[in-house]
Parts: sequence; structure tokens; C-alpha cells
Amino acid sequence: MNFISKEALANLKERYPKGARVQLIEMNDPQAPKPGTKGTVTAVDSIGTIHVRWDNGSGLGVAWGEDFCKRID
Repeated sequence: MNFISKEALANLKERYPKGARVQLIEMNDPQAPKPGTKGTVTAVDSIGTIHVRWDNGSGLGVAWGEDFCKRID
């Protein structure tokens, strides 16, 4: 398991505030939305997971250091 530093967490929270729009690049989970799926950030937690309400109804979070999304707004 990767651990996020306080500085990296602060940066992540600044880059992905609640309400930011994102697009999934890659998620290593069999139930993951397809790459390219868009969604809205609901929170970033203390371990760096970006919680997203995906437009397809999924609620899987983007795990820091494992999964990848980009901000699109």
C-alpha cells in the first residue's frame, strides 16, 4: 500500500475540490467505470482517495497511486 505525504494530500485536495469535474483514465477494479467516464468529485479523504459520483451512477473512488483521473473543468 502506498502512503500519501501531507504535502501531496494538500495538493490533491486543492487540485480536486468538491464539485470539480473529472474524467477517468484508468482504474484497476473489475467494477470500475470505463475509461473516459466523467464524474463529479464529492470529496478527497485522508488517504488520498478521490471520491467521485460518476455520471453512469457508480460511486467508486479513485485510489491515490493506483488509479488515474484528470480534471476537465
